[in-house]
Amino acid sequence: MNSDKQDHGILALAGEVLATEAAAVSALKSRLNGNFARAVRALLSCRGRVVVTGIGKSGHIARKIAATMASTGTPAFFVHAAEASHGDLGMITRDDVLIGISYSGETSEVLAIVPVIKREGTFLISMTGNLESSLARESDIALNVHVEREACPLNLAPTASTTATLAMGDALAIACMGSKGFTKEDFARSHPGGSLGRRLLLRVSDVMRRGNDVPAVTPGTNVLQAVQEISRKGIGMTAVVDCERRLLGVFTEGDLRRLIERVGDIRRYRIEEVMTATPKSIAPEALAVEAAQLMDRGRCNQLPVVDEKRRLVGALNLHDLMTAKVI
Repeated sequence: MNSDKQDHGILALAGEVLATEAAAVSALKSRLNGNFARAVRALLSCRGRVVVTGIGKSGHIARKIAATMASTGTPAFFVHAAEASHGDLGMITRDDVLIGISYSGETSEVLAIVPVIKREGTFLISMTGNLESSLARESDIALNVHVEREACPLNLAPTASTTATLAMGDALAIACMGSKGFTKEDFARSHPGGSLGRRLLLRVSDVMRRGNDVPAVTPGTNVLQAVQEISRKGIGMTAVVDCERRLLGVFTEGDLRRLIERVGDIRRYRIEEVMTATPKSIAPEALAVEAAQLMDRGRCNQLPVVDEKRRLVGALNLHDLMTAKVI
């Protein structure tokens, strides 16, 4: 019973936290005004980089905002406010836009760098919970991230305020992204190691089998010899090509099983009599994910790869795409 009461208290408190933070984020929508639009235009017209700075919890949020901007088409990096006063200010130029984050607007480490960057001519956007603060007054644009209260029961630990600041930063980043017409392909180019990058950037030519690893026989080949070629190359099929390696058909392990069920003795058959003519194929410059989709639609596990003249240049199977983490 005590345990049940304890669990109830835990869940009730967690629910209050989420409700408080959700309300803080929701309240930001009514503050999206001309100042926000001006901030986005300033970021879009920035000739240098967007520099995001803060300290403590605001510093952690600043680092995340910079990372989000950089990955969505707005070149940005984080500078720790304390380190800025000890040499890192040299990283900020007049062509940059500085986003200074301080919920109180009175953080000494952030305020210490303001006169320097103002003399340099760097554009300053602040994100603060106090529009009457020193930081807000010194800013070219001040964005209001005020919250009614923190989610912390003591109303002390930065919780709702950091969530609201992060959400405002995301709004800036995505507004810039939309204004630039940033696409999935652009996103993939900055995330080549991720699953989306592999899906959108990897080509068939990057994963296909080549040269002697590609199974191929000519039309007059005996079925048993074709089966031997399938076994040697290990992708579950062989292509059938003419003397110029133009693709005429394919013969798969599934075709072999069905042939045996139908005729029993397969020794007298030539491959041209039992192959699948005009098979599905794909070009080497196609995306690897397109090959996966073609296999899925055609209910097949292998594909020959052909050039613009239908000449066989490669082959791949489902396992190749799985190894490349395309699927």
